[in-house]
Amino acid sequence: MTWFLFSITGPAWSVLQHSPPLELLISALVFLAHCLGLISAVQAIMETRTSQGAIAWGISLLTFPWIAVPAYWVFGQSRFRDYEVIRRRGLLDSTDTMSETARVLRDQELLTDADADHPFPHTELLQKLAKLPATRRNSAELLINGQNTFDAIFAAMASARRYILVQFYILRDDRLGTRLKNVLLERAHAGVRVYVLYDELGSSRLSESWIAELREAGIAIHPFNTTRGRGNRFRLNFRNHRKIVIVDGVTAFVGGHNVGDEYLGHHPVLTPWRDTHVAVRGPVVQCVQVSFVEDWLWAVGSIPEWRTRERDELNWHPEPAPDSDMIALCMPTGPADDLETCTLFFLDLINSATKRLWIVSPYFVPDPQLLSALQLAALRGVDVRILIPDRPDQKLVWYSSFSYLEEAEQTGVRVFRYARGFLHQKVMLIDDHTAAVGTANFDNRSMRLNFEVTMLFADAQFARQVAAMLEDDFADSREVFAAEYTEAPFWFRLIVRVARLMAPIQ
Repeated sequence: MTWFLFSITGPAWSVLQHSPPLELLISALVFLAHCLGLISAVQAIMETRTSQGAIAWGISLLTFPWIAVPAYWVFGQSRFRDYEVIRRRGLLDSTDTMSETARVLRDQELLTDADADHPFPHTELLQKLAKLPATRRNSAELLINGQNTFDAIFAAMASARRYILVQFYILRDDRLGTRLKNVLLERAHAGVRVYVLYDELGSSRLSESWIAELREAGIAIHPFNTTRGRGNRFRLNFRNHRKIVIVDGVTAFVGGHNVGDEYLGHHPVLTPWRDTHVAVRGPVVQCVQVSFVEDWLWAVGSIPEWRTRERDELNWHPEPAPDSDMIALCMPTGPADDLETCTLFFLDLINSATKRLWIVSPYFVPDPQLLSALQLAALRGVDVRILIPDRPDQKLVWYSSFSYLEEAEQTGVRVFRYARGFLHQKVMLIDDHTAAVGTANFDNRSMRLNFEVTMLFADAQFARQVAAMLEDDFADSREVFAAEYTEAPFWFRLIVRVARLMAPIQ
């Protein structure tokens, strides 16, 4: 590397030595910027997970290093290496706990038999991706929109007797945030242990007084700490996008809602707010709990204390849901995974569809492999529908979505835009028996940069409920066609293409 840098910059350096002082300083800074740009470009080419991302970063770093280099140092990393290293050393995963839980699941005949049950098209594959088992005797309640979701969450919290685990990407100090705080304070004063985890970037406007009030009541509350660790102070590319609430190890809530008044439909522009959550009971709750515990151990940094005290005091003995034999799988994904777990998960679901594939996401920016899988599904005769917002909260992603209309239409993939407010739910429906509700969007950030969690259910009755919900959403939507892009003015099409080029680094 040293020889290479000297070979291309040696002549420029000789010129610098004979320049006036001011020109010398400016030239030296330009020289340094290009050197740093070159070094960063090489790193981006070697480490960026996608070829599009590597090309985008490489060209930017070599062409505009004084802008691209700081941006790359902040946003360019694609692997959460510290979390990954600690996980490999066995300090984050709950190996012993999950082994004991798996034994209990086997004893109670709560594990699925992939050969006999065929709950999902590729059960063993999905379990390998999740590193968690698919379990039976679960139940799931579909929670449509914010009022239903938070009424159910607060009611479950009010009944807590042992502990409450809370994890959100966004926590706001507003009316909904105050309501959450008051419920947690009341439970803490009643002797219930409460643990709160939030993403410091998503919750950047959360007030210190809100946090302090919880801590004074004995509630353990921590940011996820993506910037913890040597050399990571400016690492802002990774987000913990998970939204999880667990009560007593009996009930878990997962879905698209964060804690903010806009999720109750009080946003000044993006209203009404359309979102979906799910309440689950049964042995899959312990699997959701594993995801929370890993994130908590990373965030607090006091690994030995949690391994010997708080974590072991959680409920790791699953309670089967009464009168339900639903098969469920918890799929946590993130940038510390050995594989691109989220991408592989979505690819497998798409490839397994034989009749129907309905995907709902507020951010639809698929990479080529996901787009090809959608096209192949449509060519197989699958009813492929994509539902995205008509009213954007992120302009760049909104523009990008237009670029896929022509490719979608060529193969029969139908795209709809939700016209009644802002669409934020993350839901998939596969055929007549499988449905997914979670936190992952259909974009590069969720596939590769965010910590996400998705709940997958094999149950015909639940799938019918999801289908009815989505049919109502389609009724409030309009189908869009390629002409909205191909017949648009040149300036609009140019913006769309530029936005799509930037998709790998959005």
